[in-house]
Amino acid sequence: MLVVGRIAAPYGVKGWLRVTAFTELPENLLEYLPWYLHRGGEWREMQPLVGKCHGKGLVVRFADCNDRDAAAALSGTDIAIKRCQLPDTQANEYYWRDLIGLQVVTVDNVVLGRVDHLLETGANDVLVVRGDRERLVPFIRDDVIRAVDLAAGEIRVDWDPEF
Repeated sequence: MLVVGRIAAPYGVKGWLRVTAFTELPENLLEYLPWYLHRGGEWREMQPLVGKCHGKGLVVRFADCNDRDAAAALSGTDIAIKRCQLPDTQANEYYWRDLIGLQVVTVDNVVLGRVDHLLETGANDVLVVRGDRERLVPFIRDDVIRAVDLAAGEIRVDWDPEF
């Protein structure tokens, strides 16, 4: 399961919910149906009856959620989808999830560590690499990132290990 959002809070009194989307555009979350809500230690499939953009976020309503109390009971619930629901990537495109855990090695074969997570900075994404220490490596194709080999579990970088 890939967590793609979270139910934030009730919206109004008729069972609507505010959703915090972890997608680039909040409305994209409505394209990945069905959703799976993490409740009681397990994932339960649920599909919104209706959803729409509201401000910078998203509001939705589920079939069995008809009032504010029912909506409040879902607050804080993670929303996930199955990996197979995502569109296939093109050549040299990667989902962040695919990069997490890959070993990062310099062009001089110095192992820097593994990708722990990524940061979005606006200018470019940044790999947070944890090894003997934490390093921030910008994901700049051809300049810094020389090769990504998902099958081998490795990212080859042109990066000074002392930096």
